[in-house]
Amino acid sequence: MLLEVFLVLGTVIIYFLLSKKKEETLPFKEGWWGRGQKPDAEEDTTIWPFKVETTEEELSDLFRRLDQARFTEPLENSCFHYGTNSVYLRKVVSYWKNQFNWKKQVEVLNKYPQFKTKIQGIDIHFVHVKPPHLPEGQSAKPLLMVHGWPGSFYEFYKIIPLLTDPASHGLSDEHVFEVICPSIPGYGFSEAPHKKDFNSVSAASIFYELMLRLGFEEFYAQGGDWGWLICTNLAQIAPNHMKGLHLNLASVTKMGFIHLLSILLGRYLPGLFGFQDEDVRRMFPFLKKGLCRILLESGYAHIQATKPDTVGCGLNDSPVGLAAYILEKFSTWTDLEFRNLEDGGLGRKFDLDDLLTNIMIYWVSGSIVSSMRFYKENLQKGIGTQKHERLTVQVPTGIASFPNEVMHTPQAWAQKKYTNIVSFHFMPRGGHFAALEEPELLAEDILHPARPNLHVCQLISIDDLQYL
Repeated sequence: MLLEVFLVLGTVIIYFLLSKKKEETLPFKEGWWGRGQKPDAEEDTTIWPFKVETTEEELSDLFRRLDQARFTEPLENSCFHYGTNSVYLRKVVSYWKNQFNWKKQVEVLNKYPQFKTKIQGIDIHFVHVKPPHLPEGQSAKPLLMVHGWPGSFYEFYKIIPLLTDPASHGLSDEHVFEVICPSIPGYGFSEAPHKKDFNSVSAASIFYELMLRLGFEEFYAQGGDWGWLICTNLAQIAPNHMKGLHLNLASVTKMGFIHLLSILLGRYLPGLFGFQDEDVRRMFPFLKKGLCRILLESGYAHIQATKPDTVGCGLNDSPVGLAAYILEKFSTWTDLEFRNLEDGGLGRKFDLDDLLTNIMIYWVSGSIVSSMRFYKENLQKGIGTQKHERLTVQVPTGIASFPNEVMHTPQAWAQKKYTNIVSFHFMPRGGHFAALEEPELLAEDILHPARPNLHVCQLISIDDLQYL
């Protein structure tokens, strides 16, 4: 009888332990996003080379549309406060028609090996760059880098050589990465889902399958914007396969009483809520730097989370409209103060060729509508309602906090979600598009996140953490 009691108790304990473990992992989302019904045959797992190509007919059509563009006169002294200023936009279009060399930029895009493979019914595009050489006895660490909106895989072109060949760029080669940059389905050259409900968990599941297909049982991941959420979901799906997570945006979608209390009192009692001086500087007064800023800069998100196709159809038909819509984000999200400049400050941080290359990726692929739908798929059920928002992340996490990000997340908040933060750094400059704007800073934080005078540890492998 006593033995039976022990067996029952043991069974109950094991059940609860297994149940708890199961709750801490986000289920892999097996979907079919191709046209029509899923075929009975097994999916072809072939990986084939891909190159960006554009026909003369496509370019002729583009130039015709640029020639026929209609511009609206901006309000006097409005700068970028009403959105992209049409005085500057005219200059962009003139450069686009007369100086921008798309064929040359196609060569730039094709300088890194690109591939496609079919996963869950749709073609997934990705860039895969291996190190040109490795120090003796060292192996490359596979790093998945995921972009966001309105960016693309091209955002990473300046940081890739810093990560795959750090020694040639004045960085330590203690860690060398093999970089995989996929296009989110519906962005760039990845096929758009043909069915509803393709969200960040769907994308994370596809990218997990991609990494396994490439032969990586263990890997690292890095992202900002939607890349933050996709990589976070991937860490929740496959915590035993992801060795490290690095983010340059770490938003918190589940706010509790303590969060709200810290908003009210954190300016006056920062230590009580774990805020540092830089947190206070970036967050307060919260009405101005938090609430008003979000309301001012989130109109696009409401449109895209409700009726993306309405606006998207117009942008897909007009290259000038597309440029105006995208350039505004590269201005304001890089530095809010750029709203006070007629050119939106775009020339201060970016090369116009780079900006137009990103726009051209959307144009030639016709992906602006499907990219905007990603907002509806992720937000239509409301913020804080999905399972992944309730789950924590145990994977070792490094966070680079750039000062001009639209919304600041203090480490004290991020710690509730990312329970194993091994480095959190206030970056000296930079905004939302960190990989394109400040590739050296971001690369240094990925390679060696430890900084002087900060008690932090390195991200690379939980087994190799070195405390200062």
